[in-house]
Amino acid sequence: MNLASLNGVAPVDSAGLSSQLSIRNVTKVFPGKKGLFKKLSGKTSQDFVAIEDISMEIEPNTFVSIIGPSGCGKSTLLGMIAGLMPITGGEILLNGAPIIGPGPDRGMVFQNYALMPWMTVDENIRFAVETVHPKMSPKAINRVIKENIQLVGLEGAERKHPHELSGGMRQRVGIARALAINPQILLMDEPFGALDALTRGFLQDEIERIWEQQRKTVIMITHSIEEALLLSDRIVMMTRGPAARIDEILEAPFPRPRNRETIVQHPAYAALKAEMESHLFRETRAVEAARIRGK
Repeated sequence: MNLASLNGVAPVDSAGLSSQLSIRNVTKVFPGKKGLFKKLSGKTSQDFVAIEDISMEIEPNTFVSIIGPSGCGKSTLLGMIAGLMPITGGEILLNGAPIIGPGPDRGMVFQNYALMPWMTVDENIRFAVETVHPKMSPKAINRVIKENIQLVGLEGAERKHPHELSGGMRQRVGIARALAINPQILLMDEPFGALDALTRGFLQDEIERIWEQQRKTVIMITHSIEEALLLSDRIVMMTRGPAARIDEILEAPFPRPRNRETIVQHPAYAALKAEMESHLFRETRAVEAARIRGK
């Protein structure tokens, strides 16, 4: 199913001209101990097929969430989009060019913050900007750091180290660092999974506010149905692994800007939530049944 853009841009054509990110028949196989993966038709029993034949098109300025049972390859897919791991089969194109490794056109926000503990908030962000934009003037770098610290609401914490910050503040540093390099696409791997419910809700609202200001393309992995419905334009539901696939792509028709109090009153909210719950329940039960059988 194509991800048609909200502003009426036509679905991608054969040249991929209207899609920012094209994921085409992507398969990821982790080789077993006895030999490498040969071909899809000749894989050994030792090879593990994480995801198989994943295809979708994502237009610019679209917020996409990926949900599915644990172990279905969500993080694996995100890692391939980030260029952190090779693709076994198929291709991923960014603006028509194949992704073959990490690049400044993609910013990553991790669940575990991934901050450098010996650096302050300012220094963590500065390191990212200087690494990606080595020719940027010190004045411009200082401006970018200040703008992004303000964007995530961390004014006054510039000289603090990660151990002096709460979990929510650390994650805001991670978001500011990812945005400071000005990526085309922001990748978020369960960014709020380690946070308590109250902090998680607060940061969800912050992400909605930031997205409204910047309108970047975002791809986010989440286990939270409510989170996906609040933030997303499209919700990709994956089947259980191994050889996980896309089961269905849902459209979230809620007007923007959004807040959680109003979207729950939308006529489509209850039905979408029920469909997502049914999908996750069915796929998770199947995973548990397979484990019991020892498969």
